[in-house]
Amino acid sequence: MNAFVLDEDHLVFRDNIRKFAREKFIPGQLARAASTEYPRAELRELADAGLTALAVPEELGGQGADLLALGIAAEELGYACSTMALAYFFVNVQTSFLAAHAPAAVREEWLPTLISGEAIGCTALTEPGTGSDASALTCRAERVEGGWKLYGEKSSITQAPHADFAAVIAQTEPGKRAKGIGAFAVPLNDPTIARQAFHDPGCKAIGRGALTFDGTFVPDSHVMIEPGGGFHGIMREFDLTRTLIGLMVIGTAQRAIDMTVEYTKQRTTFGQPLAVNQGVQFPLAEHSTYITAVRALAYQTLGLRMAGEPHTAQAAMLKWWAPQVAMAAINDCVVLHGHIGWSEEMPLQAMLRDVSGYQIGDGTPQIQKMIIARDLYAR
Repeated sequence: MNAFVLDEDHLVFRDNIRKFAREKFIPGQLARAASTEYPRAELRELADAGLTALAVPEELGGQGADLLALGIAAEELGYACSTMALAYFFVNVQTSFLAAHAPAAVREEWLPTLISGEAIGCTALTEPGTGSDASALTCRAERVEGGWKLYGEKSSITQAPHADFAAVIAQTEPGKRAKGIGAFAVPLNDPTIARQAFHDPGCKAIGRGALTFDGTFVPDSHVMIEPGGGFHGIMREFDLTRTLIGLMVIGTAQRAIDMTVEYTKQRTTFGQPLAVNQGVQFPLAEHSTYITAVRALAYQTLGLRMAGEPHTAQAAMLKWWAPQVAMAAINDCVVLHGHIGWSEEMPLQAMLRDVSGYQIGDGTPQIQKMIIARDLYAR
């Protein structure tokens, strides 16, 4: 497959997921954007369509698809509804992580329910005082007979208000940074766990919050990554998630552009459609150029990952650049819609709010530029 031209199988997949996503999720998008209730019924629709474990091997209940298919679906769902794109993103991150890292006891307990959409997972990495410096964790796991006990707080955890299960990244030997970190599978119905929900301007239905552990017991059978044995592997997963985020946000921006093209063809001023004006055409042409470039970089990054080649710098480029491209495009689409674009009765405001959060999640632009610069100077 050429990295920039989809083959027939991927084109058929794209057309099918496009039809599914737009028919199922464009209706109801505004209601979901305004709600704080998790879209569980819609998550089960993703499951029925085989979209909750797209890259998980078939023998573990997944579809066994490649990463390009994972990215195509991310963009198409981003186009239809950013709430459902985020739900898709996290369920696939969770099922793929469990398939790759979880011991048999955890896979048997949680993988089928995550794949079916009956359970919701989250990844508890970020802490109140440690965002970008992910190895400086203070949430600790203390060794006890038969397992570990967790103490400390995790913050800014997407899906935490609704999750049934968490993959908790914790420090087992304070002072050792990455060398002491492990991952633990934790059911969130434990009475030693407290939750707090945050009130955010976007992605309301998916939710974000904090988890506090006060002696939460985790048996040895539920250790997903042994302490000191896989932190850098965990961090490499960000290369994939940052790439998928790039595709999700340009999907949302592409819909804003498509809406604006149609609106400016129909809206007339001074006896002519708005679309005849270069002041309308040129911004849309510029944003379309940037979106196309982001998509090409994302496909290249997925291709490099599939080939086992380095792609951390490319993923970092996508993570800082794609949300800014999407924000600028949607904002200009709001302006080109005039007073209608400012209204909550149109989806543009919700799209703008949802995309804004991706400027921070999975690493700020400043951190991504540090990663890129490190790669440049290492050459």
